[in-house]
Amino acid sequence: MAAEHSFDIVSKVNHQEVDNAINQAAKEVGQRFDFKDTQTTVKWSGENIEIESSTEERAKAALDVLESKLVRRGVSLKSLVPSDPRISGKRAHITCVLKHGISQEGAKKVTKLIRDEGPKSVRTQIQGDEVRVTSKSLDDLQEVQAMVKEADFDFAVQYVNYR
Repeated sequence: MAAEHSFDIVSKVNHQEVDNAINQAAKEVGQRFDFKDTQTTVKWSGENIEIESSTEERAKAALDVLESKLVRRGVSLKSLVPSDPRISGKRAHITCVLKHGISQEGAKKVTKLIRDEGPKSVRTQIQGDEVRVTSKSLDDLQEVQAMVKEADFDFAVQYVNYR
């Protein structure tokens, strides 16, 4: 009897990499000439990231700097949900929320894709905010990974617990 192999499809954010990207972005914003005298900051605000500047344009530019640092550190921009710039007094604020976990409808999309287009020996199971994929064939599991990676979901996808 052949052994069952499996892996989990998850959507997680590495908080240490995000923290490093925030620190790099804050340092770059503090040193760049185009941010001089704008008092622009990029920092944690609880679980969210807060960007604050004297103008809306500088806040958007600081967001671009943060996004470039996140990409360079391997964090998907699908995990970052920035708000529209809002003016409060003489300051512009952008709040960025980090998305993690796969929603129920997202998990259903993944399982439907695998069921419709994947190998027939593969089974899927939704377990909270992740999807478990099981098969007797390692090749089928690798095919599913490639197929899910090519699909364009509105959340970042990682694979864990590959057995």
